[in-house]
Amino acid sequence: MSSFNETITPAVPDSAYGYIPTRSIAFLFLTLFGISTAAHAAQAVYYRMWWLLATAFLCGVGEIVGWSGRLWSSYSPRAGDPYLMQVTSTIIAPTPLIAVNFILLGRIVSRLGPCYSRLSPKLYTRIFLTCDIIALIVQGGGGGIAASSHKRETVDLGGNIMLGGIIFQFIALIFYSALAADFLRNYANRNPVRTSSERGVKVMDTRLKLLVQALCFSTLVLFVRSIYRMVELADGWTGKIITTEVYFNIFDAGMVTLAIYTINVAHPGMLLGSNDVRKENMLMKQIPSSSQDSLV
Repeated sequence: MSSFNETITPAVPDSAYGYIPTRSIAFLFLTLFGISTAAHAAQAVYYRMWWLLATAFLCGVGEIVGWSGRLWSSYSPRAGDPYLMQVTSTIIAPTPLIAVNFILLGRIVSRLGPCYSRLSPKLYTRIFLTCDIIALIVQGGGGGIAASSHKRETVDLGGNIMLGGIIFQFIALIFYSALAADFLRNYANRNPVRTSSERGVKVMDTRLKLLVQALCFSTLVLFVRSIYRMVELADGWTGKIITTEVYFNIFDAGMVTLAIYTINVAHPGMLLGSNDVRKENMLMKQIPSSSQDSLV
C-alpha cells in the first residue's frame, strides 16, 4: 500500500493523512463511540425498537471501525490499510444515523396529524430512506474504487464518487428539513394542507417537544458535518482541509458524536414509544369526531 500513500500525498512521505493521528484523540473517540453504540444496542432491545440496530447502532459500529483505523495509523502512520479503512468508514458511518431522523419525522407526523404534512408518514420513510440507501451505495462504491487502486486518476475518481454521494445526501437533508419545517409551521398554525384518512393525537406534549428539539439539533450538526465533508473532498486528497487534523476531529467526529448521543439521551423509545402510535390510533377510533376536534 505504500504506492497508494505516495500517490495521494507525495509531499508527506511519513503519512497519507499529512499528519500522524493523535493517539489520545483516537482513544477518546473510540471510547465515546463505544459507549454510545453499546447504549444504543441496550436501548433498542429494552424498548423493542429493532430498527435502531440497523441505524444508530450501525452508525456507531462504523465509527468504531473508522477510529480503530486512525488508532492503528497512530502506531503505523505509513501503512495504507488503516488510512483507507478510516476514510471509507468515517464517510459512510453517519448515513444510517441520518435515517433515524427520517423515520422519526414520519412517526411525529403520524402522531400530530398527517393533514398538516405535505407527505404521508409512510412516504417520509420510503422516500428519504431510499435516498439514504442510494447515498450509502454511492459513497461505499467510491470508497471501494479509491481503496482498490494505486493510480492517482482512479483514486481521484473514487473521491469524486464519494463526494457525489455526500452531495446527494446533503440535498436530501435539505428537502427533509424543508418538509419538517413546513409541517411544524402548519401544525402550529392549525393549517391543514391536505385531507388525510389517517388520524393521530394532535397534542404535542413535553416528551414530543423534546424529541422534536432533539431532531432539530441532530439535523443541524449533521448538516455541519456534511458541509465539512463536501468541502474536504472537493479540496482534494492533499488539500489543506483533509490534511488538518483538528478540522476532522471537530467537524466530523465531534458533530457525529453530538448527533449519536442526542438520540441516546432523547431516545424515541422513551419519548415516543414503540407501540404508542398504534395504541393511540386504536383509541382515536373510539372517540367521536367532535371530541377529536377538541384535542386540536
